[in-house]
Amino acid sequence: MKKINWEKVLYIFVFISLMISAIFIGYRIIVAPATIEPGMEYVRIKSEYTLMFAQCLLGLLAMVLPSIFEKRFKVRIPSYMMILYVVFLYCAIFLGEVRSFYYNVNHWDTILHTFSGGMLGALGFSFVSLLNQSEKVPMNLSPLFVAIFAFCFAVTLGVVWEIYEFTFDGILGLNMQKFMLENGTQLIGRAALADTMKDLIVDAAGALVVSIIGYISMKKQKDWLEKVQLRRVKHVEN
Repeated sequence: MKKINWEKVLYIFVFISLMISAIFIGYRIIVAPATIEPGMEYVRIKSEYTLMFAQCLLGLLAMVLPSIFEKRFKVRIPSYMMILYVVFLYCAIFLGEVRSFYYNVNHWDTILHTFSGGMLGALGFSFVSLLNQSEKVPMNLSPLFVAIFAFCFAVTLGVVWEIYEFTFDGILGLNMQKFMLENGTQLIGRAALADTMKDLIVDAAGALVVSIIGYISMKKQKDWLEKVQLRRVKHVEN
């Protein structure tokens, strides 16, 4: 019997979940009220569904980017990295936004940001490894420099993500930075900054852990990150 390709099964499952969610949420945007009137039972309003819809579209785009990246730069993304990537998208978008895990599950956002910081740190190691394998860019960097680069790379992308959330919260009236409670009450002062600062701190913590592991791995010549590192190939299949 042919062995089941669990990576492909998981990919299709998550893609269909996001696609169906986007269709349903698109309909809810049309029929949902714009605001909650006084005395009215709490219901989701248009801005909440707009956030979900935007996140679902972003998730669908994010799922096709690895294939484009592989073909454009002639690299192979290992199965372990792809599985982690797809599971992260499912947990962050479908469970987090669509199923409201960010509100209903304690520390869900913190767990995901810590995990993403670690994944981005591993990606930073991969980029340096690819440069080391390139004949056009001869390099031989020390383990400490590579670890520092991976840490800075992950933290920088974490900052870029917070800028994206801040920008679209302002343009579309969303609540990605969680400066409002689920019932629409806006937080004030330090409380309004808490979510953003917590995200940046745990991003840095996840990146730091992976950077330390990567440093020791390179120093001791171990292959601890090998299963999640990109590989350069001459030809990438569809």
